[in-house]
Amino acid sequence: MANIGWSEILLIAVVIVLLFGARKLPGLMRALGRSVSEFKKGRAEGAQPDDKSQEPPPAT
Repeated sequence: MANIGWSEILLIAVVIVLLFGARKLPGLMRALGRSVSEFKKGRAEGAQPDDKSQEPPPAT
């Protein structure tokens, strides 16, 4: 895994500001935060066992 220092983080931040502009940056970060929270919620739901899948099928 690569070690990222403060200079690299600053360079990445400058590039992001140049690409997206300062006006769109808050909305972009808000959308990124929502995406991360949805991803975490999906992982948590996927880790829980489904009760429905463990029921035996009905006898026919």
